[in-house]
Amino acid sequence: MAINWFPGHMHKAQKEIKEILPQIDVVIEVCDARLPFSSENPMITEIRGDKPLIKILNKSDLADADKTKLWLEHLESQHNVKAIALTTENNATAKTIPDLIRKLVPNKDEDGKQINAVIMGIPNVGKSTLINTLVGKAKAKVGNEPAVTKGQQRIRLEEGLYLFDTPGMLWPKIANENSGYRLAVSGAVKDTAFDHDDIAYFAAEFLIANYPDRLVERYKLDEVPHLEEDLIEAIGRKRGCVKSGGHIDMHKACVILINEIRDKTLGAITFELPDIIDKENKHFEELEAKRVAAREAKKLARGRGRKNKR
Repeated sequence: MAINWFPGHMHKAQKEIKEILPQIDVVIEVCDARLPFSSENPMITEIRGDKPLIKILNKSDLADADKTKLWLEHLESQHNVKAIALTTENNATAKTIPDLIRKLVPNKDEDGKQINAVIMGIPNVGKSTLINTLVGKAKAKVGNEPAVTKGQQRIRLEEGLYLFDTPGMLWPKIANENSGYRLAVSGAVKDTAFDHDDIAYFAAEFLIANYPDRLVERYKLDEVPHLEEDLIEAIGRKRGCVKSGGHIDMHKACVILINEIRDKTLGAITFELPDIIDKENKHFEELEAKRVAAREAKKLARGRGRKNKR
């Protein structure tokens, strides 16, 4: 299932970021700690060049703590990248970000020199809440729906330190379909952009393989089903999603599962690890190459057909 959700203001923001980048000293990207790979914007890698990057794994209280440590180590191993994990409840670490920005550009941390940082992130990742924590007041709009911020703004953090805020951005096409599913499960994409049932089946398959004990405990199961459809049906029975004739309302059960993942009822969950990156990138690049080749073959065949008719 392909998830493509790219409102007009996101396209505009992408162009504006490229325009202001020459005056930017430090790039900050806010990712979801539950899916650091799927929630990073490939555009940032393309346009930031050698500028220092602060990678923030936000909502780390919703993620598996041991797996977050693995992600921090992986990100810190990359060139000119500093990674930190933030929670939605404790803002003490967030308060250290201005000092970190200054340390990353020591040549500009002098009297009279202005430091500019830009902050980016996917929708609903908590970027605006983080900005408000840094500023100490409600400077950025905050909401629990994707795409609340729709315009770029420049914010003074401290004397000589400015932050450019941008709207939450996805990218025109999510080539990695697994990433699309993970983004949908986390709530980064508006619910109207996908089918709850498809997302729930993907999540159920993942939970069966990675967090079976959570499922047994939460839904009082005797054992974890091997198939995602059987799991969702079992959840429906336990939650009273029974229609006339004893049939399970599978859609209602799917909605329950997705909601309980998002609100941490199922506990802290991480949906991916660094070791999947190369594997998934290679897999979906090969799939895309095959699609392109198939399209070109069809075009060529149509061309021959027209020629033969002549």
